[in-house]
Amino acid sequence: MKAIIYCRVSTDKDTQQTSLVRQETELTKLAAAAGMEVVVSIKDSASGYTVDREGMLAVLDLCQKEDIDCVLVQDETRLGRGHTKIALFHQLSKLNVKIYSLSEHGPMRFSESDQMVLEIISIVEEYQRKIHNLKIKRGMKQAIAKGYHPEKNLRNNDQATGRKRKNFPIEEIIRLKENGLTYKDIALTLRGLGFDVSKATVHRRYQEHLSLAETNENSL
Repeated sequence: MKAIIYCRVSTDKDTQQTSLVRQETELTKLAAAAGMEVVVSIKDSASGYTVDREGMLAVLDLCQKEDIDCVLVQDETRLGRGHTKIALFHQLSKLNVKIYSLSEHGPMRFSESDQMVLEIISIVEEYQRKIHNLKIKRGMKQAIAKGYHPEKNLRNNDQATGRKRKNFPIEEIIRLKENGLTYKDIALTLRGLGFDVSKATVHRRYQEHLSLAETNENSL
């Protein structure tokens, strides 16, 4: 199980910095006892009421791009406070990343009120996703009926060796990414259209697109 250690204090005071060191030490021991592989240890000195923290944004970025299984924190307040805490709970849940806390010596247990809010958010998002996917699927069917052939717009690497390169429309990835969807949501959308792709594959192809676009721009 791959884990990220996340430590947070609210200020840069020396006493608070000592707390960061203590949190990291104790969470490292928790990870070792649970047989986890710590990928990185990230520290923040910022208020728990804001999500605009360099360390937390790095945590979310890694969870989105890498195969991270859990985030280790001292307790739920270290992750966040108020609405920010709920938002981060939900975001990590969407990424299938568990939260382990030192205070509970295992998976974090949410209060009844927090759990209720999270369930409501999940239900609403699920219906939004279904509607969004149905609209995309409907649009794709209409395009195909009018003569559109997705396979003609696929980029293949005939010289590639090893595992066979999966084919799917890069245009859909670009469009969905520009609409603010996560790599996971894009992968789910493409699977709904019949393309068997993972979040990691979607991320890699999108980065290839950005790299190619930059190369073309620099050559002009």
